Amino acid sequence: MPFFAPDQDPGPDFAALVRRLGLSPDVPTSPVENRLPITHATTVVAIRFADGVIMAGDRRATSGNLISHRAIEKVFPADRHSGVAIAGAAGPAMEMVKLFQLQLEHYEKVEGTPLSLEGKANQLGQMVRSNLPAAMQGFVVVPIFAGYDTRRGAGRLFQYDVTGGRYEESNFATSGSGGQLAGSVIKMGFREDLSRDEAVDLAITALFEAADEDSATGGPDVIRGIYPVIADITATGFRRLGNDEIARRFDSLVDQLAERNASILRVPETSSETGGAQ
Repeated sequence: MPFFAPDQDPGPDFAALVRRLGLSPDVPTSPVENRLPITHATTVVAIRFADGVIMAGDRRATSGNLISHRAIEKVFPADRHSGVAIAGAAGPAMEMVKLFQLQLEHYEKVEGTPLSLEGKANQLGQMVRSNLPAAMQGFVVVPIFAGYDTRRGAGRLFQYDVTGGRYEESNFATSGSGGQLAGSVIKMGFREDLSRDEAVDLAITALFEAADEDSATGGPDVIRGIYPVIADITATGFRRLGNDEIARRFDSLVDQLAERNASILRVPETSSETGGAQ
C-alpha cells in the first residue's frame, strides 16, 4: 500500500492514482468470446394461428464453432397464458426467464389479478434493457414473448432488440442465428386463420430449413430422440407438445421432402431408337 506525504495528496480520483502508480491493467483488445467461451442459444420462432400462438425452438447450443449442448430448452412458460423463447447468451437468458417468471407470479399474488399481456411484454423489455451493459460485452439476449390475450381473445407476439425496444408483430416473430432463414420460410407459408396443426407444421418446416443452412441451428436428432421444443398458447393456457407428436410430424416432413427431391432428380425415360441393317 503506497504512502504519500501531506504535500502529495493523491486526490479523490482513484483511477488516476492507479494510472500514476503504473498499476493500470492492460485493456483487452480481443472480443470477449475469444477470451471467454460463451454458450449461445440459437433459433426460436413464434407464429400466430386462429386460436392463439405457436412457439418453437431448436435444441442446439454452441460455443463458437463447437456444439456445447444438444438438448438445451429455449421455450418456457412465463405464466398460464404466455411464454418466452430465448436466443443469445444462454446463461443470462435463462436467468432472465427465471426472474421474469418470478416477477409475474409476484405481481399476481400482490395484486390478486394477472398483469395484462402488454404489461408483461413491457416488463420483459425493461429486463432486456437492463442487460445492455452485458450485451455490449458479448452477452446478448434477444427473446421473443407471446401469449393469449384474454381481454382481446386472440394470440399476440412481441419481438425485442438488444436495447429493450419492444415491437408487436402481426403474424410471426423469429430470433437467433437462424431467425432470418426461418422467417423467410414462415413468410412464404403463412396465411390468416392457420389451424393449430398447420401452424405447428409451419414452425417445424421453418426450423428444419434453418438447420439445413445454419450450422448453429440444430435439426431433429433421430438417434438421440431430440426434437425441437414446441408449445401452443390458447385460451386454455400454455401446453407443450409431446415428443411423439413432434417426431411424427418431422417424419411426415422428411417424406414430403424426399418425394419432392425424387421428382426433381427423376430423369424422364426415353425410348431407344432401333434400326435394322438395310
